[in-house]
Amino acid sequence: MSEPDLNSPAGYLGVLRNRHFLSLWLAQILAQLVDKVVLILLIALAVADGGSDVNTRESSIMIAMTLPAVFLGSIAGIFVDWNPKREVMILCNFLRAACIFVLPFAPRSMGVLLLLTFIISTLTNIFAPAEQSAIALVVPKKDLMPANALFTITEVGSLIVGFAIGAPLLSLTISLFPNAIAYSREVLLGSLYLISGLFLFNLPQDEIIHPKKVGSGLWTDLREAFQYVRHNHLIGGAMLQLVLLYAVLGAMQKLSLNLAEVVTGNREEFGSFVASVGVGLAIGSFILGKFGQKFARRPLPFIGFMGMSLGLLMFAFVTNLWLAWAIGAFIGINGALIVIPMRTAIQEHTPENMRGKVFGLLNNGENIAASLPLALIAVSLDFLTQAFSTYNSGKQQIGFQIVLVVFSLIVFGLGSWAWSRTKRAFRDIL
Repeated sequence: MSEPDLNSPAGYLGVLRNRHFLSLWLAQILAQLVDKVVLILLIALAVADGGSDVNTRESSIMIAMTLPAVFLGSIAGIFVDWNPKREVMILCNFLRAACIFVLPFAPRSMGVLLLLTFIISTLTNIFAPAEQSAIALVVPKKDLMPANALFTITEVGSLIVGFAIGAPLLSLTISLFPNAIAYSREVLLGSLYLISGLFLFNLPQDEIIHPKKVGSGLWTDLREAFQYVRHNHLIGGAMLQLVLLYAVLGAMQKLSLNLAEVVTGNREEFGSFVASVGVGLAIGSFILGKFGQKFARRPLPFIGFMGMSLGLLMFAFVTNLWLAWAIGAFIGINGALIVIPMRTAIQEHTPENMRGKVFGLLNNGENIAASLPLALIAVSLDFLTQAFSTYNSGKQQIGFQIVLVVFSLIVFGLGSWAWSRTKRAFRDIL
C-alpha cells in the first residue's frame, strides 16, 4: 500500500459541485450559527429576572452546555455508528428545534432551563460525530482536503460571527415583532434548526449500516473503539495531534486575558486576540483547501506545531497591539496545518463502521483538552505572579512571560513527539 497523500485536494470548485456535500455544508453553516445564538438566548433567559446570583446562573447555563461534550461524546459516537448518519442528523436538528419551540411555554425556572440546555447540548454532540463521519460518505478521497478546509473555515467563522451577531439579532427580532416578545426569538431560532434539517434530506440514503456483533452493546463498542485507536498508530497519532491542538486553543482563552492586560491595559479586550487566532485558522484552512497539492508529502502537522510554539514564545515579549493580532493569526494559520491533514487522515483510513466511534472519542478528547489547560495555566499564573510581582519595563509581567515560554516548549516537545508517532505509522503501511 502506498503512503497516503494528505495534501492532494481537487480544489474547492470540485467539492462544491457535489450537491450532497453542498447540502451537508449549508446545514453545518446554519446549525453552527444557531448553536452560538441559542447559548446567548439561554443565558439571557436565565438572567432575565436579575438578582445577586446572575454570575452563578450564567455559569450554570455554560456548564450545562459543556457537560454533554465532556461525558457523552464517546457514547454519542457509538450511537451514530448504529444508525444512518442522515437520519441521525435530521432527527437531532428537528429535536433541537422542538426544544427551542418549547421554551416560551415551559416554566421559567432555572431547573427547566438547565434541563433544556443539557438536552440541546446532548443533541448537538450526537450531531457532531455524525456530521464528521458523513463527510467521508459523500465526498471522494481526492476531495477530502478541501471539504475539511471548508468545514473548518465555517466552524471558526460561526464561532466569531455567531457570538458577534447573536445579541443584535435577538434584539432586532424583538424590535421587528414587538407584539411577540414572548416567543419571536424562539420561533426564529427553532425555524433555522428546521431549515438546517431540511437541507439534510438531500443526502443519499444508501449508507450501509453494519449489523451489531452478537453480544455487542454500549460498553463493548466503547472498549472496541479504545482498542482500535490504541492499536492503529495512524489514527491514534492523528487524534493525539488534534487533542494537543485543542489544548493549545483552550489555553489561548486564558492567556488572551493576560495578554490583553499587558498590551492594552484592559483584560476585557481579550476577545480580539482570540478572534485573531480564529481568523488565522480560517486563512490557513482556505490556503490548504485551495493549494494543498503544492505541499504534497510535506510534514504539515510538524510545521504547524513548530509554528504555534514560536508564536507562543513571541507572545511573551509583545507589547504592540497590531503585532499581537498578527502573532495570533500566525498561531491560527499553523493550527490549520494540523487540523486539516489530520481530520482528513482519520476520514480516509477509518472504516465506515468505526467512524462515529472514532469521532465521538475525538470530540471527547478535544473538549477535555480545551478545558484542562485553563486550570493549570491559571494556577501557574497565580503562583508566578506572587513570586515575581515586579514588571519588565513597567508593562510585561515576568510570571506571564515564564508561563508562555514554558508552554511554548511543552507544545514544541509534545507536538514533535505526536508527529513522530504518526510519521512512523505512515512508514509502517508502505
